[in-house]
Amino acid sequence: MAKNNLASMSVEALIKMRDDIGKILSNKAGQLQQQLAALGDGGWVSSGKRAVGRPKGSGSKLKGRKVAPKYRNPKNQSESWAGRGAMPKWMAAEIKAGKKKESFLIHKGK
Repeated sequence: MAKNNLASMSVEALIKMRDDIGKILSNKAGQLQQQLAALGDGGWVSSGKRAVGRPKGSGSKLKGRKVAPKYRNPKNQSESWAGRGAMPKWMAAEIKAGKKKESFLIHKGK
């Protein structure tokens, strides 16, 4: 339908046309969903989101969680490090002075 014809139509006629288009689009969407269901959804639900699991590339499920400290400063027992992120300055200075990282372990392995 030409643009001029739409401009000359009455408001009631335009509203009826909008409603008709909405019904047709709903029917088409329903048909497409039925076709997809017949093909096998493979874990996808009709809303377009994954039914279970996490999306690919979402990162580690442990990200942001606190972990127990793995290393402790023998000179200041309140300073500890879990082994994540940047090495603390106290440990970097001790290692530079010649100590080994393993000497700061809280629970030494057998």
